[in-house]
Amino acid sequence: MGLLSKKEAGLVLDPLADNNPITIQVLGICSALAITAELKASIVMAVSVMFVLAMGNVVISLMRNIIPSKIRIIVQLVVVATLVIIVDQVLRAFAYELSKTLSVFVGLIITNCIIMGRFEAFALANGPWRSFLDGIGNSLGYGIILVIIGFFRELLGSGTLLGFKVLGDPIAKTGLYSFGYENNGFMIIPPAALIVVGIIIWVQRSRNPSLVEEN
Repeated sequence: MGLLSKKEAGLVLDPLADNNPITIQVLGICSALAITAELKASIVMAVSVMFVLAMGNVVISLMRNIIPSKIRIIVQLVVVATLVIIVDQVLRAFAYELSKTLSVFVGLIITNCIIMGRFEAFALANGPWRSFLDGIGNSLGYGIILVIIGFFRELLGSGTLLGFKVLGDPIAKTGLYSFGYENNGFMIIPPAALIVVGIIIWVQRSRNPSLVEEN
Protein backbone atom coordinates (compact mmCIF):
# COMPACT_ATOMS: atom_id res chain seq x y z
CA MET A 1 0.00 0.00 0.00
CA GLY A 2 2.99 2.31 -0.65
CA LEU A 3 0.93 4.46 -3.02
CA LEU A 4 -1.73 5.09 -0.38
CA SER A 5 -1.66 7.07 2.84
CA LYS A 6 -2.35 5.25 6.10
CA LYS A 7 -5.97 6.47 6.15
CA GLU A 8 -6.50 5.50 2.50
CA ALA A 9 -5.03 2.05 3.10
CA GLY A 10 -7.39 1.68 6.05
CA LEU A 11 -10.37 2.25 3.75
CA VAL A 12 -9.34 -0.85 1.80
CA LEU A 13 -8.00 -3.04 4.61
CA ASP A 14 -10.42 -2.43 7.52
CA PRO A 15 -13.45 -4.03 5.81
CA LEU A 16 -11.42 -7.18 5.18
CA ALA A 17 -11.47 -8.08 8.86
CA ASP A 18 -12.24 -5.72 11.75
CA ASN A 19 -15.08 -3.90 9.97
CA ASN A 20 -16.27 -6.60 7.59
CA PRO A 21 -19.71 -5.75 6.15
CA ILE A 22 -21.04 -9.30 6.62
CA THR A 23 -19.46 -10.58 9.83
CA ILE A 24 -19.28 -7.29 11.76
CA GLN A 25 -21.93 -5.03 10.24
CA VAL A 26 -24.22 -8.00 9.44
CA LEU A 27 -25.10 -6.66 5.98
CA GLY A 28 -25.50 -8.55 2.71
CA ILE A 29 -26.57 -11.77 4.42
CA CYS A 30 -29.29 -12.51 1.84
CA SER A 31 -26.88 -13.05 -1.04
CA ALA A 32 -24.58 -15.05 1.25
CA LEU A 33 -27.51 -17.44 1.73
CA ALA A 34 -28.79 -17.44 -1.82
CA ILE A 35 -25.90 -17.88 -4.25
CA THR A 36 -23.02 -19.51 -2.35
CA ALA A 37 -23.85 -23.16 -3.07
CA GLU A 38 -21.33 -22.92 -5.92
CA LEU A 39 -17.93 -21.24 -5.78
CA LYS A 40 -18.19 -19.86 -9.31
CA ALA A 41 -21.45 -18.05 -8.54
CA SER A 42 -19.90 -16.66 -5.34
CA ILE A 43 -16.92 -15.26 -7.25
CA VAL A 44 -19.07 -13.71 -9.98
CA MET A 45 -21.39 -12.10 -7.43
CA ALA A 46 -18.38 -10.74 -5.51
CA VAL A 47 -16.89 -9.21 -8.68
CA SER A 48 -20.27 -7.80 -9.71
CA VAL A 49 -20.80 -6.12 -6.35
CA MET A 50 -17.25 -4.74 -6.48
CA PHE A 51 -17.93 -3.08 -9.84
CA VAL A 52 -21.31 -1.69 -8.76
CA LEU A 53 -20.12 -0.42 -5.36
CA ALA A 54 -16.80 1.07 -6.49
CA MET A 55 -18.24 2.80 -9.57
CA GLY A 56 -21.43 3.78 -7.75
CA ASN A 57 -19.47 5.36 -4.91
CA VAL A 58 -17.49 7.43 -7.41
CA VAL A 59 -20.61 8.60 -9.27
CA ILE A 60 -22.46 9.52 -6.08
CA SER A 61 -19.38 11.32 -4.76
CA LEU A 62 -19.07 13.36 -7.96
CA MET A 63 -22.75 14.30 -7.75
CA ARG A 64 -22.91 14.82 -3.99
CA ASN A 65 -23.02 18.62 -4.13
CA ILE A 66 -25.80 18.79 -6.71
CA ILE A 67 -28.15 16.06 -5.46
CA PRO A 68 -31.16 17.58 -3.66
CA SER A 69 -31.46 16.03 -0.23
CA LYS A 70 -35.13 15.12 -0.71
CA ILE A 71 -34.46 12.88 -3.73
CA ARG A 72 -31.01 11.53 -2.87
CA ILE A 73 -32.33 7.98 -2.30
CA ILE A 74 -34.04 8.00 -5.71
CA VAL A 75 -30.85 9.23 -7.36
CA GLN A 76 -28.83 6.53 -5.61
CA LEU A 77 -31.26 3.86 -6.78
CA VAL A 78 -31.05 5.11 -10.36
CA VAL A 79 -27.24 5.00 -10.25
CA VAL A 80 -27.05 1.51 -8.78
CA ALA A 81 -29.81 0.21 -11.10
CA THR A 82 -27.90 1.48 -14.14
CA LEU A 83 -24.71 -0.23 -13.02
CA VAL A 84 -26.57 -3.47 -12.25
CA ILE A 85 -28.10 -3.45 -15.75
CA ILE A 86 -24.58 -3.16 -17.19
CA VAL A 87 -23.44 -6.13 -15.08
CA ASP A 88 -26.47 -8.18 -16.09
CA GLN A 89 -25.98 -7.49 -19.80
CA VAL A 90 -22.27 -8.35 -19.63
CA LEU A 91 -23.08 -11.66 -17.90
CA ARG A 92 -25.73 -12.45 -20.50
CA ALA A 93 -23.27 -11.73 -23.29
CA PHE A 94 -20.23 -13.59 -21.95
CA ALA A 95 -21.50 -16.07 -19.33
CA TYR A 96 -25.09 -16.84 -20.25
CA GLU A 97 -25.42 -20.11 -18.31
CA LEU A 98 -24.06 -18.48 -15.17
CA SER A 99 -26.33 -15.49 -15.67
CA LYS A 100 -29.30 -17.88 -15.63
CA THR A 101 -28.01 -19.43 -12.40
CA LEU A 102 -27.70 -16.04 -10.72
CA SER A 103 -30.86 -14.75 -12.48
CA VAL A 104 -32.84 -12.60 -10.04
CA PHE A 105 -29.98 -12.30 -7.53
CA VAL A 106 -28.00 -10.00 -9.84
CA GLY A 107 -31.00 -7.69 -9.96
CA LEU A 108 -31.21 -7.76 -6.19
CA ILE A 109 -27.79 -6.08 -6.02
CA ILE A 110 -29.90 -2.93 -6.40
CA THR A 111 -31.26 -3.43 -2.88
CA ASN A 112 -28.02 -4.70 -1.32
CA CYS A 113 -27.85 -2.80 1.95
CA ILE A 114 -24.03 -2.64 1.77
CA ILE A 115 -24.20 -0.56 -1.41
CA MET A 116 -26.89 1.84 -0.26
CA GLY A 117 -25.21 2.06 3.13
CA ARG A 118 -21.86 3.10 1.67
CA PHE A 119 -23.54 5.65 -0.61
CA GLU A 120 -25.22 7.24 2.40
CA ALA A 121 -22.43 6.88 4.96
CA PHE A 122 -19.39 7.62 2.83
CA ALA A 123 -19.81 8.67 -0.81
CA LEU A 124 -22.09 11.60 0.04
CA ALA A 125 -19.45 13.02 2.37
CA ASN A 126 -16.14 12.26 0.63
CA GLY A 127 -14.27 12.83 -2.62
CA PRO A 128 -14.21 10.40 -5.57
CA TRP A 129 -10.81 8.80 -4.80
CA ARG A 130 -11.58 8.00 -1.17
CA SER A 131 -15.07 6.86 -2.17
CA PHE A 132 -13.57 4.53 -4.77
CA LEU A 133 -11.21 3.02 -2.17
CA ASP A 134 -14.10 2.63 0.27
CA GLY A 135 -16.09 0.81 -2.40
CA ILE A 136 -13.17 -1.50 -3.21
CA GLY A 137 -12.53 -2.25 0.47
CA ASN A 138 -16.13 -3.02 1.42
CA SER A 139 -16.77 -5.09 -1.70
CA LEU A 140 -13.57 -7.06 -1.07
CA GLY A 141 -14.66 -7.71 2.52
CA TYR A 142 -18.05 -8.85 1.24
CA GLY A 143 -16.52 -10.92 -1.56
CA ILE A 144 -14.01 -12.73 0.65
CA ILE A 145 -16.79 -14.02 2.89
CA LEU A 146 -18.86 -15.12 -0.12
CA VAL A 147 -15.89 -16.99 -1.60
CA ILE A 148 -15.11 -18.72 1.71
CA ILE A 149 -18.75 -19.80 2.09
CA GLY A 150 -18.96 -20.93 -1.53
CA PHE A 151 -15.70 -22.87 -1.22
CA PHE A 152 -16.84 -24.97 1.74
CA ARG A 153 -20.44 -25.39 0.59
CA GLU A 154 -19.48 -26.67 -2.85
CA LEU A 155 -16.59 -28.78 -1.58
CA LEU A 156 -18.51 -30.49 1.22
CA GLY A 157 -21.89 -30.49 -0.48
CA SER A 158 -20.93 -31.58 -4.00
CA GLY A 159 -17.31 -32.73 -3.73
CA THR A 160 -16.33 -30.24 -6.43
CA LEU A 161 -14.71 -26.82 -6.80
CA LEU A 162 -15.58 -24.62 -9.77
CA GLY A 163 -17.31 -27.71 -11.16
CA PHE A 164 -14.21 -29.93 -11.06
CA LYS A 165 -14.30 -33.13 -8.99
CA VAL A 166 -11.60 -32.72 -6.35
CA LEU A 167 -12.58 -35.44 -3.89
CA GLY A 168 -12.96 -38.20 -6.47
CA ASP A 169 -15.89 -39.73 -8.31
CA PRO A 170 -18.84 -40.63 -6.03
CA ILE A 171 -20.28 -43.02 -8.65
CA ALA A 172 -17.05 -44.86 -9.43
CA LYS A 173 -16.06 -44.67 -5.74
CA THR A 174 -12.63 -43.19 -6.36
CA GLY A 175 -10.63 -40.79 -4.19
CA LEU A 176 -12.14 -40.10 -0.77
CA TYR A 177 -15.32 -41.89 -1.81
CA SER A 178 -13.39 -45.19 -1.88
CA PHE A 179 -13.05 -44.82 1.91
CA GLY A 180 -16.79 -44.42 2.41
CA TYR A 181 -16.97 -40.62 2.26
CA GLU A 182 -20.36 -39.20 1.24
CA ASN A 183 -21.24 -35.68 0.11
CA ASN A 184 -23.10 -33.67 2.75
CA GLY A 185 -26.34 -32.65 1.05
CA PHE A 186 -27.15 -30.27 3.91
CA MET A 187 -24.33 -27.97 2.75
CA ILE A 188 -26.16 -27.25 -0.49
CA ILE A 189 -29.25 -25.76 1.14
CA PRO A 190 -29.32 -22.10 2.37
CA PRO A 191 -29.21 -22.75 6.16
CA ALA A 192 -25.71 -24.20 5.72
CA ALA A 193 -24.52 -20.73 4.72
CA LEU A 194 -25.62 -19.38 8.10
CA ILE A 195 -23.62 -22.08 9.85
CA VAL A 196 -20.48 -21.25 7.84
CA VAL A 197 -20.97 -17.53 8.50
CA GLY A 198 -21.37 -18.30 12.21
CA ILE A 199 -18.12 -20.27 12.25
CA ILE A 200 -16.31 -17.42 10.46
CA ILE A 201 -17.66 -14.91 13.01
CA TRP A 202 -16.63 -17.20 15.89
CA VAL A 203 -13.08 -17.56 14.52
CA GLN A 204 -12.82 -13.83 13.82
CA ARG A 205 -13.96 -12.78 17.28
CA SER A 206 -11.87 -15.46 18.99
CA ARG A 207 -8.80 -13.99 17.33
CA ASN A 208 -9.82 -10.42 18.16
CA PRO A 209 -11.79 -10.26 21.46
CA SER A 210 -12.14 -6.48 21.16
CA LEU A 211 -14.74 -7.04 18.43
CA VAL A 212 -16.99 -8.70 21.01
CA GLU A 213 -16.66 -5.75 23.39
CA GLU A 214 -17.42 -3.26 20.59
CA ASN A 215 -20.56 -5.13 19.57
